[in-house]
Amino acid sequence: MSNIKEGQRELVKRLLEGEGYASPAQRLAAFNNSGLDDAVGQLVTKIVNRSFAITDDDVIAAKKAGLDEDRIFEMAVCAAVGQATRQQESALAALDAAMEDQHASPDSR
Repeated sequence: MSNIKEGQRELVKRLLEGEGYASPAQRLAAFNNSGLDDAVGQLVTKIVNRSFAITDDDVIAAKKAGLDEDRIFEMAVCAAVGQATRQQESALAALDAAMEDQHASPDSR
């Protein structure tokens, strides 16, 4: 499990701190789904909450807001990895809680 966690940390570090077209602040905002407005914020929120509903119009609106395709791609990846990270952390916390409950209560069989 530690290799998975280490890989996840490295991925997030490279996404947020590595070289890119979008600024580190933009990538962090997309990762956290916060602090972005206009069409870019709407696209990121849609990626996080309803990625199946993204259309070409969403990308066109982000372009009109000033992002080129490379920045849009980076923001989309950061948004998706940010949401996946939050979901993974939530699932692991639920698993830990379930394991604690299992150890705390005696087996009723």
